[in-house]
Amino acid sequence: MASKDKYTVILPTYNERRNLPIITWLLHRTFTANELDWELIIVDDGSPDGTLTVAKQLQKLYTPERIILKPRAGKLGLGTAYVHGLQFARGTYVIIMDADFSHHPKFITDMIRVQKTRDYDIVTGTRYAGDGGVYGWDLKRKLVSRGANLFADTVLRPGVSDLTGSFRLYKRAVLEKVIAQTESKGYTFQMEMMVRAKAMGCSVAEVPISFVDRVYGESKLGGDEIVEFAKGVGKLWMKV
Repeated sequence: MASKDKYTVILPTYNERRNLPIITWLLHRTFTANELDWELIIVDDGSPDGTLTVAKQLQKLYTPERIILKPRAGKLGLGTAYVHGLQFARGTYVIIMDADFSHHPKFITDMIRVQKTRDYDIVTGTRYAGDGGVYGWDLKRKLVSRGANLFADTVLRPGVSDLTGSFRLYKRAVLEKVIAQTESKGYTFQMEMMVRAKAMGCSVAEVPISFVDRVYGESKLGGDEIVEFAKGVGKLWMKV
């Protein structure tokens, strides 16, 4: 799968000290095995568990050319973390994913392969199509996630099976254009990004993925995020 393109992975982190070495090694193995040029931008929001210290050690191991550290002083939100990291991206394509190991880098090769078939603007991982799935969640959380996607799909009709998914590959120019129009900063950020991208006429393909609950640490999804999501769907319905 050798290619002249460069792939930038933007990885927001908060208390991911134990997960970060694993995900970095898997990214290195995936890109190296497929002879692809890559870089990893780590945006740490002042993690109190020493995530940044681990990131600096990884930078020494993999070199500053591969591992780029762009930390921030505090927890400022997922959306702004991507905006911040994107400023330093040098790749033709940008991959966004979670650092908690719920998104396995092995699916990146499928995303790249599918993107090349029809020069898609965006390829998004989906838990709710094909042989995609969710593992490690209790029934309540599965129902909340599936219900949120069905609710958003019914109201907004974007034509994407996993609207809240956060494992995606973008053409960098497309991501820059879409992110400039996106207003959300928290849990609804991914949803708004996709809805606006579809409204702008971007081509989108889906790749089934296996989503596994985080290996270490605690989930950051709570009741406030669910309320925020419902409000976000309403605002998007009125604007887009």
